[in-house]
Amino acid sequence: MCGIAGDGCNCSDQHLKRGSLTIPSLLLLLKKKPSHGYELAERLSTLSFLEGVPDPGVIYRHLRHLEENGMVESRLEPGSGGPARKIYSLTPEGDSYLRTWALTIQQKKKSLEGFLLEFNRCLAQEAEKENLSSE
Repeated sequence: MCGIAGDGCNCSDQHLKRGSLTIPSLLLLLKKKPSHGYELAERLSTLSFLEGVPDPGVIYRHLRHLEENGMVESRLEPGSGGPARKIYSLTPEGDSYLRTWALTIQQKKKSLEGFLLEFNRCLAQEAEKENLSSE
């Protein structure tokens, strides 16, 4: 159990039920390219599977937790004409954590597909009964 959220493993089914893909999305974006917080917020907004973009404060809080737990690391990079920026990158532990998330999501997807298959069969049977009774 990773315990980043303080209530057990973040990549558990419990967090999927809440619909929060913010943490694995941050890890995925960092796997693609190290980034600073503002850039991550912009990139999160382009992901079609997120239900809304979290507040920047939430993003930075997640990044801090991920860093405290060794999932990401940061370095300061001089800003162009402004203050230095903190650039976050994925650690090997973070990559492993992202893979665990992906596996959890894959398992949930399989369960949901199974449910929908059964539901659609039920609807088809109902429609068939209605067609037979209307003839």
